[in-house]
Formats: sequence, C-alpha cells, structure tokens
Amino acid sequence: MAVATANSWFTVLTSTGGGTSRCSLSSDRLFSTSLRPSSFFLPKASTQNQNHNKNVLKKSSEKEAGKQKFPRRSKNEGAFANADDRSSTNEAGRSQPTSIKSFGLQRKGKGVLLDSKEQQVETSSFQDAAFLNAVVKVYCTHTAPDYSLPWQKQRQYTSTGSAFMIGDGKLLTNAHCVEHDTQVKVKKRGDDTKYVAKVLARGVECDIALLSVESKDFWEGAEPLRFGRLPRLQDAVTVVGYPLGGDTISVTKGVVSRIEVTSYAHGSSELLGIQIDAAINPGNSGGPAFNDDGDCIGVAFQVYRSDDAENIGYVIPTTVVSHFLEDYERNGKYCGFPCLGVLLQKLENPALRACLKVPSNEGVLVRKVEPTSDVSNVLKEGDVIVSFDGVRVGSEGTVPFRSSERIAFRYLISQKFSGDSVELGIIRAGEFMKVQAVLKPRVHLVPYHIEGGQPSYLIVAGLVFTPLSEPLIEEEEDSIGLKLLTKARYSLAKFEGQQIVVLSQVLANEVNIGYEDMSNDQVLKLNGTRIKNIHHLAHLVDSCKGKYLVFEFEDNFLVVLEREAALDASSSILKDYGIPAERSSDLMGAYVDSIEHSEATNQQNFGDSPVSNLEFGSEGLLWA
Repeated sequence: MAVATANSWFTVLTSTGGGTSRCSLSSDRLFSTSLRPSSFFLPKASTQNQNHNKNVLKKSSEKEAGKQKFPRRSKNEGAFANADDRSSTNEAGRSQPTSIKSFGLQRKGKGVLLDSKEQQVETSSFQDAAFLNAVVKVYCTHTAPDYSLPWQKQRQYTSTGSAFMIGDGKLLTNAHCVEHDTQVKVKKRGDDTKYVAKVLARGVECDIALLSVESKDFWEGAEPLRFGRLPRLQDAVTVVGYPLGGDTISVTKGVVSRIEVTSYAHGSSELLGIQIDAAINPGNSGGPAFNDDGDCIGVAFQVYRSDDAENIGYVIPTTVVSHFLEDYERNGKYCGFPCLGVLLQKLENPALRACLKVPSNEGVLVRKVEPTSDVSNVLKEGDVIVSFDGVRVGSEGTVPFRSSERIAFRYLISQKFSGDSVELGIIRAGEFMKVQAVLKPRVHLVPYHIEGGQPSYLIVAGLVFTPLSEPLIEEEEDSIGLKLLTKARYSLAKFEGQQIVVLSQVLANEVNIGYEDMSNDQVLKLNGTRIKNIHHLAHLVDSCKGKYLVFEFEDNFLVVLEREAALDASSSILKDYGIPAERSSDLMGAYVDSIEHSEATNQQNFGDSPVSNLEFGSEGLLWA
C-alpha cells in the first residue's frame, strides 16, 4: 500500500446501523455487512507535499479533512471516515467517531506513533533471502485532473510504494500506486540509484499495473520472482515491501485467513482475494506476498479496519495476476475483466423456487439485464440460471471451489476474458434450455475512472459542459442535487457511449446573464434533440443553423442563447478566464453516432428512469 501523509488520500468505508449517511467517494463499491462501524480502506499515496490536494481554484469545502461526503455505489449504504482518529461531521454538524486507528503516520512535531501489534520488523530468516532483492521501492509523481475545471490539472504530489520483478524487463505494482503518474522511478534494495520506469498497462478493476525499466544496470544480477499456487487456509504468508516507519525493506509474517470473492477498493470490482493477518501498512501496496517456499502468491493492496477486528489485510492472488498478464499479452493492452451483465437474486426460499418451477435447490433468478450486455439478446427477466459452462449454480449464488469449498458465482465469470463465449443453463417458465452468450466488460453510465486521464469538456458562451463521473461527484459533493445523484447511483446505460452530461458551472459574462448561479444540472436536450453524450452535444452545437441555442434541463428549465452572440463571446470568455480551448481535444474530431436513429427515437427517456434502491441494496441481490 502506498504511504500517505495526508488523510485525504486514505480510502475508507464504514457502515453503521443507523441508516444512510453521506460519505467520501475515495473508494469504489466497498461495503460492510456489520451493523457496527467497520471499514475497508486503501491508502492512495505517500505524499511529500502536505498541500498536494489544494488548488487555488478549489472551493474551501474541498480542503476540509474528515468531512463526510455522498454515498458511493455500494450494496450497503455507509459512511466514510478519515484515518487519523479525528471525528467526522455530518450535515447537521454532529460529530461522529471514526472507526480507524492511527496508522503511525509521521507528523511534524509529533514524532512517530505506532501500534505495537502492527510494527514492521525484518526477520532474520528472510534477511538474506535472494528473492528479497527482487522487491523494489516505487517513487511516483502524480498530477491528477481537475474535474471541476477540466481544462487544467491539480497540483502535483509524490508518493512511494512497492513493486517486484517478474522477468522480461518488467515489474508489477498496484494501479493506485501509479495513478495519474507523470513520473515513475524505482530503486533496488541496497542501491542509491533511482531508475526511470514506464507504465505499460493499468488494470483498474484488479488494481495491478505493469512497469518496465529500460536501464540495463537496473537488471544486472536481478532474479525475477516465481509465481506460486493459490494457498490453502492457514498457510504461512510473508509480506515484503517498503512501508512507513523507515527506508529499508520490511517483512511481516502471518497466515492465510480466508479466500473468497472480495471487493477491490480502487477498481469498484469484486474479484478473488486472499485475506491474511500479516500487517499491511501504507507503503506495502504493490509488494509481493510469499509462501514458505519463496514463491510469490500475490500482491498486497488493501486492508480492512473495524472496531471489532484487527490485522485483516488483502492480497491479490496469482490467479488474478495471471489473468491481467495474459490479457495484456493477448491484446497488447489491458482490456479488463468481463461481466455477465445481469442482476441476480438468491433462491433460498422453497416457495420462491416452486413458483418459478425450479425442481431442485439450485439456481439464481435474473432480476434485471443490462441493455449493453450481450446476454440481453438471450436472457429475460424471470429466467433462472442453473449452470455456467456446465458448473451447477447453487441457490445462494455459489459454485464449487477446489475440493470442499464453495465460492461466489462471480468467480467463474472473472476467470473468462473479454470476448469469450459461455454456455448458460437456464429454466424459463419451467422448461430447461441452454443459451450461448459473449462476455465483455461492463459499460458504466457514470464511470469510476476516466480513460486517458483528462475529462472531456465543452464551453458554449461560458456554459461549461462535462460528463458526470464519480471523481466529479467527489469534488462537487455539496452542489450535486439528489435527483442527479440518484441517476448516477442507480441508472443503467442503455447503449455504449451513453453519458450523463451536466452543466458544471457558468463563467459569468454579459451573454449569459441570468444563468450565472447554475451548476451541476443535467442537460437533456438541445433544440429539441435528446443528448446522448458530450461529443453528441458538441456536434449539435456545431451543426445548429438557427437563431437560438435552446438547452433543456430537468423540470423543463430552459437556457436560451442567441447563437451568433454566443459564438462572438466565446473568445473573450476564454481569454478572461485563462482557458486554452473551448473544448477538450477528444471533441475535435467528427462525431460518429453510436446507436441507430430509430433506436434513439424509441428510447425517449434513456438514462432517466433509475432502478429502485431495493434492487441494488438488498443482501439477496448481487451483480454478476
């Protein structure tokens, strides 16, 4: 995990039994089943600049540490908390205790605070082991986009993490260690030289990044690590890396506590994970975990903190690492883990199975099918999936795993690659049949991460339009309306390329008088044409020949601009606000319609009908 010196870079999720509360958006799709305060968290980065997250154009509310924010898209609503024992404050100003203990961060004037149960030690049995030399320290300089002001970036900051050699001039680390990187350097154990590294691929869902180092001096005498098998319960495990508390390599030991499908904080995904009781602290991110034979069994990446639990760390297993590497080798880039694209319900109740004419204690009910998935052509709501490529699916949504274990049905899907075909055994109206489907990555209406790093934007007479994304929601938490937030949380994309386009802010000018106070409102139509995405909006503006530009928002709110006056004012507005261009570079090219005209006509309300909280929040429901 990367070392952090500012709590705003800790990813934390807590769950309380008192209902829904607002929370931070630094993490993705993490949830806790405990009714008492509990949390997953992922220290994002070790920053050398205490003010790295401050920007002169940011609102003051963005600088408040420990402030609770909006809920993320998770199965259980919860509240995020900061990680430095300070209390969080809810909307009414009441103080709420956090569930996170001090990580022992080094602070000026306060020395180093360490939990005695989590002290990092270097054991004598491993001190001279040759494979330790394959573990390196990562130094990364990050420059994150400014989603509120999408034409610029935030102030850069630095972090440290861990990585290890896998041969062929390549290294593995965590994706969150090199997120928004502008420079990456690595240093070997016992060496004073830092070598420049290049990021070849990032697996956001699996939180893995592939690095390369061109310098021959770096690889002189290096021996890559060997990947081992998936461990068994109570197998010994050793975590190696460069966490806080010192500059040299550190070793902690423990055992394998659990192996199951786990929520990945950085990628908002659920993949196989190994739970261990060895200490994983900030800076361990990207470091390897070894078995007693010296084989690498996974990559350390996140921990779990709760008032009722201690020493719960997570390791990405070699099965997920191998999937990432094979995906990269197959395609020359990372394509992602596929998704079946259905919302499922368990069939534990005998009456429910009888009503659906399911003869045995098996199967899961298809509650909803994503329109963008391939299975939308073969599955219907009300179908019962009883097998996946010949493997029987239990009524709790589990399948056999190894000799005497069971694991979530999603595990089988995560073993496939994008484009693979699968055979589904289903029961429809009491009749058993088999259907074929092609798996592909899930299409998010509101993405968790922006591909390419920089968000799209379009400025029309001072009106700043940009696609809604989770990072934008995080930055603009105080001005996002409940209706728009509900759409972001629960609506499904009806076609590939669909986006929720919002008016982020209005740059005041005499041409837009009366609209200056608008912010973060979804724009639905331009001159009567429903907007599909930000590129479509730019195309509609460019192709307009009428006298007026008429923007329609929620509840029939209208913004009307005289087209010629808007075009004439654009250059002066850009100059006054120091903006380099009226649109992002990805909107410069010609627009290509992503769906047929007839299909768009039939979907008059695409993206406007969110599914209910019940369909996403119940424990009996899960996305495959």
